[in-house]
Amino acid sequence: MSTPPLASGPEGPRALRSLLDTVLHALDEGARARGGPLPAGGPDIVAARTREALGEALPDQGDPHALRTLVRAFAEGAADPAHPLCAAHLHCPPLALATAADLAASALNPSLDSWDQAPAASELETLVARALAAEIYGPGEDADTDPDSLITTGGTESNQLALLLAREAYGGSVRLVCGANAHHSLARAAWLLGLPEPVVVPAPAGTLHPAALDAALSRLPGPLLVAATAGTTDAGLIDPLPEITARCAAHGARLHIDAAYGGGLLFSDRHRARLTGLDAADTVTLDLHKLGWQPVAAGLLAVKNPRDLTALRYRADYLNATDDTEAGLPDLLGRSLRTTRRPDVLKAAVTLKTLGRSGLGALVDQVCARARDFAALVDEHPGFELHAQPAISTVLFRPAGATDDTVAAVRRALLTDGRAVLGRARLDGRLWLKATLLNPTTGPDDLAALLRLVAARQATLVEGHTPR
Repeated sequence: MSTPPLASGPEGPRALRSLLDTVLHALDEGARARGGPLPAGGPDIVAARTREALGEALPDQGDPHALRTLVRAFAEGAADPAHPLCAAHLHCPPLALATAADLAASALNPSLDSWDQAPAASELETLVARALAAEIYGPGEDADTDPDSLITTGGTESNQLALLLAREAYGGSVRLVCGANAHHSLARAAWLLGLPEPVVVPAPAGTLHPAALDAALSRLPGPLLVAATAGTTDAGLIDPLPEITARCAAHGARLHIDAAYGGGLLFSDRHRARLTGLDAADTVTLDLHKLGWQPVAAGLLAVKNPRDLTALRYRADYLNATDDTEAGLPDLLGRSLRTTRRPDVLKAAVTLKTLGRSGLGALVDQVCARARDFAALVDEHPGFELHAQPAISTVLFRPAGATDDTVAAVRRALLTDGRAVLGRARLDGRLWLKATLLNPTTGPDDLAALLRLVAARQATLVEGHTPR
């Protein structure tokens, strides 16, 4: 058997062009076979189709048609975030230009653990990371005090790093104080880092209550790390950041803001003021694979004081020998807890440079407007109940008079049909359907169709005899 072509090198581009044609045809075939935002039939049917397409995972003899077969099956069995009726999660349809840049990154395959594996990528990451940190904090007084950010795999890794940096800033011990609305990754990070059990402050309206936070900070011994949220997973709510920052300043507590979802509002002139107070945080989580339309993964942790990052410094002679560093080779190990690290910065850099702040802001404005439109449709429909006006681009609603069991059954039935993808959230003691609108091309007709589908599916279910 001849050696398969490599992705880069002299023959790489020619080989990729041919393989890309195969992939594009297979994606199209799979999407047409799927027919909707989700494959019909539910988990057992999808699993059976996938097993049939794969066959033997590691055969003795290779199959030259495997690329087309498996990509087609992958696409047929996918949840398509670009479909206007796929609106369950913070799972965006990626921009084509970001996806193309991601292909270039995969073809060249830099690894950001040493400069000699990623010469240009390391500099690009430095520039983009600092530019995004400046978007949150503004510039520092000089190069040594300029805010910085680390490229991460997403909110979970960013939140974990935020807790780690807080622990090290306080000499090895800190207690997390967060709202009942906080993302689960924060409590898991505290557990992983061996920190005390987090103190959970009430969030009666879905956001962290400032007075309750003040009471907690008054009675707890330090050092303390407060974690606020700008864009909750369930409803997209934003904690009262100015009040929280004031409480933290008064009690000398460190502040982290998880803006994995809501951080994208920074790009919008219309919505940016919703994040007033963000620049007071010591660390901020931001995900560009939400309101940034990047392929997964594209997370960041912004750091107000770059000296906090010294806690991540580590020496491995084969990657950042002291004499190499002193000779001017950049030291990349302190940019992450990971060693091998792909250049996720390229797709973000291409997107930021191509669209600019105004282009990204326009996309943010579009999805926020669509959420308001959908909320208005729900509010005007006698058969539905709206939880509240959307804070960002998430709308919670439910069939009027339905039980929680019926709400859950309607959602599962739509998933099994493959007709619409909606999420679920439990707030105010009740279960709600969740539409998270991240597709800028979704239009009024799509929103009306989504509501009609929910109503029609509810009508087919008999109360008390709902499927599991």
